[in-house]
Amino acid sequence: MFVGLSVLHAQVRPNTNNQNVTIDSLQRDTIPTDTSKNNFKDVNGQDTVHMNNEGGLETVVTITANDSSWNEVSKNILHLYKGAKVKYEGFELAADYIRLDRNTNVLFATGVIDHNGKYVGRPVVIMPGESPIAVDSLLYNYKTQVPKTFGVMTEVDGGYIQAREVRKNIYDEMSLYQGLYSTCNLPYPHTHFGIQITKGVITQKQIIAGPSYLVVENIPIKFLAIPFGFFPKQDKKSSGFLFPSFGEDAARGFAMRDLGWYLTFNDYWDSEIRGTLYSKGTWEANIRTQYLVNYKFNGNFALQYGSYVQGVEGTDSFGREKNFRFTWNHSQRQEANPGTSFSASVNFGSRNAYRNAATTGQYNPMEAINNRMGSSIAYGKVFADGKVNFTANMSHDQNLSTGDLTLDLPTISLNVATFNPFDSKDRIGEQKWYQRITVGYSLQGQNRIQTKDSLLFRKESIRDFTNGIQHNIPVSLSLNVMKYFQFNTSFNYTERWYLQSVRNRLTNEPYGFKAVKDTLQGFKRAYDYSVSTGLSTKIYGQMNRKIGKVEAMRHTITPSINVNYRPDFSDPRYNFYRDFTDENGVYKRYSIFENGVYGTPGAGKSFGIGFSVDNNLEAKIRNDKDTTGTGVKKVPIIQGLTFSGNYNVAADSLKLSQISFSGRTALFDKKVNVNFNGSFDPYSYDRYTGTRIDRFAIKDGKLARLTNFGLSFDYSLNPKANENRSENIDSLRSSMPNLTPEQAQALARISTDPNAFVDFNIPWNLAGSFSMNYNQVFSREKMQMETRITSTVNVHGDFNVTPKWKVQFNTGYDFVQKEASMSQISIYRDLHCWDMSVGWVPFGRYKSYNITIRAKASILQDLKLTKRQSHFTY
Repeated sequence: MFVGLSVLHAQVRPNTNNQNVTIDSLQRDTIPTDTSKNNFKDVNGQDTVHMNNEGGLETVVTITANDSSWNEVSKNILHLYKGAKVKYEGFELAADYIRLDRNTNVLFATGVIDHNGKYVGRPVVIMPGESPIAVDSLLYNYKTQVPKTFGVMTEVDGGYIQAREVRKNIYDEMSLYQGLYSTCNLPYPHTHFGIQITKGVITQKQIIAGPSYLVVENIPIKFLAIPFGFFPKQDKKSSGFLFPSFGEDAARGFAMRDLGWYLTFNDYWDSEIRGTLYSKGTWEANIRTQYLVNYKFNGNFALQYGSYVQGVEGTDSFGREKNFRFTWNHSQRQEANPGTSFSASVNFGSRNAYRNAATTGQYNPMEAINNRMGSSIAYGKVFADGKVNFTANMSHDQNLSTGDLTLDLPTISLNVATFNPFDSKDRIGEQKWYQRITVGYSLQGQNRIQTKDSLLFRKESIRDFTNGIQHNIPVSLSLNVMKYFQFNTSFNYTERWYLQSVRNRLTNEPYGFKAVKDTLQGFKRAYDYSVSTGLSTKIYGQMNRKIGKVEAMRHTITPSINVNYRPDFSDPRYNFYRDFTDENGVYKRYSIFENGVYGTPGAGKSFGIGFSVDNNLEAKIRNDKDTTGTGVKKVPIIQGLTFSGNYNVAADSLKLSQISFSGRTALFDKKVNVNFNGSFDPYSYDRYTGTRIDRFAIKDGKLARLTNFGLSFDYSLNPKANENRSENIDSLRSSMPNLTPEQAQALARISTDPNAFVDFNIPWNLAGSFSMNYNQVFSREKMQMETRITSTVNVHGDFNVTPKWKVQFNTGYDFVQKEASMSQISIYRDLHCWDMSVGWVPFGRYKSYNITIRAKASILQDLKLTKRQSHFTY
């Protein structure tokens, strides 16, 4: 903390609070008022004075005053008022009152008391080679360059040092009188926690402090005073001990949390090693490292390992479980390497890593219910003036509930921007029809494995990877036809390269024949192509009849129809499909690329007619807030209501596809967003197998069968809350290289959890979402179609009890499972330079509470008091 005194004349934060200030008794000279002009010379604007410096050279002193400048000739004293400035060599001074005494070579600067009784216009001074300093008043001998300042305030990494008086001698040593180190930036901290320093001397390499004692809530605790202190000044970070916190857990026993050691290696990276130990045997260790290269890149990675006691000792459920988790985040500044990007977000671990670790050191019960982990490492490069774009990505997706794991190592993509091969740069006039033909190219490559997390690190897993490369060449042409129609035609060629293919065969087992699928290694290629031609247009309908506040309604219909053709690539001449008779004597045709990462060429000839209809309906409603009486606002009623399907002329049965539909709308002045989608099947199904049969449902008395339907809506009764949250997230991201670990963790939380952001400027917010899904699934046990419905609701919000008290809540309910999701109530109190937070999970498996009081200053993040009680059952 005393190291911060070394920058007393650097990085000073000006004191702009309008507090009543009494000028120190040492400043006995009164500020003259403009009552008489005897012996004074009235000067406005800028003046210059020529003086000789120590070397005998003439130096220019620039003097400026916005209000007036009075020269008291008889005393050889100059008075400057309102916005006064003095510049002399490397010294600059600005204040609302400056007095220059030419007899003693002393400048005196101070603020003034305005008509409201506020002390304004405090001096701001720049010493040679130093940063600006804000003070209450200043005496400066411009010959000896020795300053004496009163009411100094400086900021040190979020902490503040204030001193009643500071003197600086010719040896660049500073003497401090009645100093205070605190977390509050007010001249008189109202809730400060600080160190009172009676006297101190600051040199270039050391700090010597006289009697010092602790002050809490303006109460001096002098029995904890130290009579003398000597502290070396360090210009770099230093390693040190990280003090733990103590507590108790209902299942794990007494705890010593986050005991550790901080390691700093250089200006670019540092680490901290922490450990947590419980009296009943559970322990956890983690190491977190951060790195930063200014203007180039920054990031952090962490490794966490723990051994957790489960169950109750003496029962069958008692045991020990070991988990690990690795995270890595990296971001690169765009300007560091234009045209190239690299980023990483890795989160990988064992299945129960979230559940166990979330309730130990970094207590976060919301994380305990997370059931997925995902990672992504991405590299990108742009070539040929932005016409060619290459990306490579490695990713992983892990389901913690089932243990399913998908790894892509890697996925690559190369895309070439579409171009007009028959057009010319020297063309004169409009494009001819053939010059409108566009061609593109894209390449994708993938190496993927899908397995269980417990089987990943086996030697045999290397053979479970599937890989492939896909090339795609689209050729298209778009023209306007008969003024009102848009004509589009396209040809699409796709080729796939695989290193594996499959073969089905029968083996003779003791109990009969058994079907076996073999995977053969070796290069194979598969290709397909298709042709499509279509027309589309727009139809507008307008209703100008007034109905209540509705002035008019507009309906926009966008119908389109296309004809598409694709050959039958299961034909033996392509050699992509094989015939096979299984152990039950059932004949079928299968693709040798059926496990390919990019699929297989389609079986069956397709000559179809595709159709779709898109609808948008909006109304113009009179705006009562418009005092002119002519204002209207557009209100969407239905947006993107689309029906689409396809009719395959070449198919021998089931020629009509399912009819899919989707749409959205907004209600209550766009506070509620509604989305829906689904599909209709025009055919009936077999009562014994559940498969579609070639019989239209209308013959059974139904126009079509609704096979699935999804409805969701989210709402916010205060949209400004979401807007403000987005703006603050953008602001935090812009300062990412300078974030503390706690701030970086907070940014990650509020990016995904709206309720993790505390904004006292928004008095209230209430938001929520509802989702419902309906599906028809055939049950072989009951030999009939069954309806399956999922329905959940989630609500979150907050409100200000007072301008400094904020209450947040979030909860949810599953109507099908008939149980509530984890509910949490959070209370925040803004203590100006401190924060207080209370978290409470009132019921459920993660029932608990925690109370934390901590300093806001980033350098004092470990200065906190935490009380926690958990009833989590492990």
